[in-house]
Amino acid sequence: MELFSTTDKDFQSKFEQLLNRGKMDIDSVSEIVFNILKNIRQNGDKALFQDIAKFDNWKPETSSDIVVSREEMEAGYRRLPNELKKALQTAYFRIERFHRKQLPQSWIDTEENGTILGQKVTPIERAGLYIPGGKAVYPSSLLMNAIPAIVAGVKDIVVCSPTPNNEISDLVLGAGYICNISAIYKVGGASAIGAMAYGTETIPKVDVITGPGNIFVATAKKMVFGDVQIDMIAGPSEIGIIADEHSNPYHLAIDLLSQAEHDEMASSILITPSREVAEKSRDEVEKWLRKLQRREIAEKSIRERGAIIVTRDIDEAIELMNQIAPEHLEIVTTNPFEHLSKIRNAGAIFLGGYTPEAIGDYVAGPNHTLPTGGSAKFYSPLSVEHFLKKSSIISFSKQAIQEVGRDCEVLAYTEGLEAHGLSVKVRLEEE
Repeated sequence: MELFSTTDKDFQSKFEQLLNRGKMDIDSVSEIVFNILKNIRQNGDKALFQDIAKFDNWKPETSSDIVVSREEMEAGYRRLPNELKKALQTAYFRIERFHRKQLPQSWIDTEENGTILGQKVTPIERAGLYIPGGKAVYPSSLLMNAIPAIVAGVKDIVVCSPTPNNEISDLVLGAGYICNISAIYKVGGASAIGAMAYGTETIPKVDVITGPGNIFVATAKKMVFGDVQIDMIAGPSEIGIIADEHSNPYHLAIDLLSQAEHDEMASSILITPSREVAEKSRDEVEKWLRKLQRREIAEKSIRERGAIIVTRDIDEAIELMNQIAPEHLEIVTTNPFEHLSKIRNAGAIFLGGYTPEAIGDYVAGPNHTLPTGGSAKFYSPLSVEHFLKKSSIISFSKQAIQEVGRDCEVLAYTEGLEAHGLSVKVRLEEE
């Protein structure tokens, strides 16, 4: 794991590489994804079945072959050990409680002249959730995407997840069961995004698509945006840690690796003013790497996309991290809350030595679907609002339009929109 300092002559070039960590070569797969989406749009289930046979190594014959029923989900849940059932229920409870606090309210405001203004908040009708199922199984992703949709009041939730060799984990089935999902569709990748965006004979068209995925999924989401709403273009997972001289290198090392084990493209960055902490953390990473089951993945991530930076002071560490804008940010200092107001860009912020990022992945409550690759500068975590739409409410009385109508008329004529102005003028001239 590379260790360098802000005082090094080549610091800026190395830091620029970190800032570009989340760049995905979308152009390299754009033609493939475009053709997949086009085929789905034109040929529906036929194209879908061909893609499943090609990418997931099994061949569905009828639409029922790709549908996981509610009964199958219940059976999968029943097969889970009691310990896992309890963990899923704990996660569900805490995620739901957090997201209920996000619910915006409709509102109405009245003025003395009879003007009524307001906002109507309405859930979207159908949401599509993409749940990864290739290299690993992520029931937590199903919880994190389904629960805010449920809290928002979405009545129809479509779930797509790849099933290599026609196999689906009991964990995903169990998560679907406790979220009261009516059906899971056994399709993944760009094909799933196309099916949810455009609809097929089996999979209904949705209004919004959320959930993480690989470069093919990310590219497909980007291409269908406009036909449907999407949450964000998510890239590889990442963690940033700001630590002081009192932090525990043993803990810091395993926290860095908690993201590196996700995939080879994940990024783990520690920034500290303490060279001693930096060097000890690097040594602990090497020790932990030898013990991990996913060592090959984590090692490639750490070697190619990991870094430890030594700064002049903690303020410089914070400023560098704001430029990085990490998906997950841990602040492991003596008093982390004193630094919170200085953090401008981060998907989720974990404060204190006993708040590892993993607690946010599963049971803390806030959503773990977060902006990556620096997009925390302008994107927010997945929330209830992704599954809501807002309509403005406007009602003017005769007195109200008399008071401001002339201003409206002037602006309309100034923009060359005569009928706009006339629509107000004819009302102003009424006796």
